[in-house]
Amino acid sequence: MKIISHSVKDTFNLAKKMAAELHGGEVLCLIGDLGAGKTAFTKGLAAGLGVTNTITSPSFVLMKVYPVTFSSPLRKGRLGGVECLAHIDAYRLSDGGQLADIGVLDYFKDSNCITVIEWADRVYPVKLLDKYVKLKCNMEKFVKNLKPDELGVFNRVKDIWPKQVIKIEFKILKGDKREIKIVS
Repeated sequence: MKIISHSVKDTFNLAKKMAAELHGGEVLCLIGDLGAGKTAFTKGLAAGLGVTNTITSPSFVLMKVYPVTFSSPLRKGRLGGVECLAHIDAYRLSDGGQLADIGVLDYFKDSNCITVIEWADRVYPVKLLDKYVKLKCNMEKFVKNLKPDELGVFNRVKDIWPKQVIKIEFKILKGDKREIKIVS
């Protein structure tokens, strides 16, 4: 699904509405250039989940975990238990193994947590997984056809990443416009 956002407020509101559809356990991989709207999206998602803390990009601490309060009007009456939002900034990381070092695996496996990773393409083999999906083959055949450098990347992250992620790509258009593509 592609959406055109005309402002930071549009991006914020899109994510806020999307929060109402999440049940817990989702991993959102945000991909896009600097200033494309990844943090604005995360702020909207947090607002929609009922996070009351101020959301800032965890560029230097790498990960921040926020409690969900369930006070959001969008979440009223929902069953289920999203209890936290784990917000990761992977800009300074070079592979998925470094995510494991900061403790992200605990959140990947937590069905009561939503995990958002800004700059996910720096640690998640997005291009390789896109290639896998396009080839429509089994994993064994896929791995056999990887180039040596691709195989190295794949091996560093294959055991870390959850099977299902929601990939959200941000593309800067003219002015404040952004193209947001959501792929699950």
